[in-house]
Amino acid sequence: MKTTFQTLFLLAAIIIVAGCRETRENNVDDDVSNSEVSPSNSSDRQGQAFIKDDEAKPTALDIAINSEDHTTLVAAVKAAQLENVLVNPGPLTVFAPTNAAFNELPEGTVEDLLKPENKQKLAFILKHHVTPGNYDKEFLKKFKKLGQASDQSIPVEVKDDEVYVGGAKILASVPAGNGIVHVVDKVILPEN
Repeated sequence: MKTTFQTLFLLAAIIIVAGCRETRENNVDDDVSNSEVSPSNSSDRQGQAFIKDDEAKPTALDIAINSEDHTTLVAAVKAAQLENVLVNPGPLTVFAPTNAAFNELPEGTVEDLLKPENKQKLAFILKHHVTPGNYDKEFLKKFKKLGQASDQSIPVEVKDDEVYVGGAKILASVPAGNGIVHVVDKVILPEN
């Protein structure tokens, strides 16, 4: 009896997946016509980040763009051309420094990093704020170190039930369609 149920369940799952794939393939033209491509002056500015979709749950990039407290982060993401990284399916855990966190850096640091010749350095720093996976604040408490997209790891500490990642305190957390965004009070700088 158990084997029959498992077989029926597997068959139903296959039919559902096949039906979804067929529906998706038949509706590709509809998806394209319902999406807007953001204008761009550069042919490099292509990809999922530049397609508007009013129906999907906001991505990590959407959350940052719609936050008044993250305009510096958004400017940095655009300067480093990492928009597509923050909209990929993930899941991603993004540590998003506030504008105030960027203001705490030594004077001229942000302006210098935003220069085109520093694009690689800026991208490396920003990737240091992204972790593959979807880790909420409670789950992060179980870590001692966390691997980042920059191929480095950062320490995780819990002080008075507050979580600090790379020395930055998590102030708030916002679920995203492709993971989670943790608002942090400091820019997490790599060791190198």
